[in-house]
Amino acid sequence: MKRALLLFAVLQTLFTPPAFAGVPELNVNAVCKARSVDAKMLRSPPDQSAAECVRDEVAAKQQLGSIWTSTAVPTRNQCESDARSLGTTSYLDLLACIQLAEDLKSDPKMQTGKQ
Repeated sequence: MKRALLLFAVLQTLFTPPAFAGVPELNVNAVCKARSVDAKMLRSPPDQSAAECVRDEVAAKQQLGSIWTSTAVPTRNQCESDARSLGTTSYLDLLACIQLAEDLKSDPKMQTGKQ
């Protein structure tokens, strides 16, 4: 019986569409560590320390928490999908994507490129 319940719980999380979930859970320590490693590989100075990176990611997650449910499901899905496909999923990336999408929706001139 316990096995069946465990299996059900795992399958339910696998098949629950991300749009109905809350803000995605990301490992900000891993994100910030990867950024640091990338900077070292490119032999460029890191833009910020790991602690600053974590602080910025946590702040972005809090901002996302306040706008996530009011953001259109297709926008959330598109931003998550884009971030995953680029391998850059971070709260800052998701927040920027959602803000840009909302700006585009609210300003028809930006959508068509006309001024």
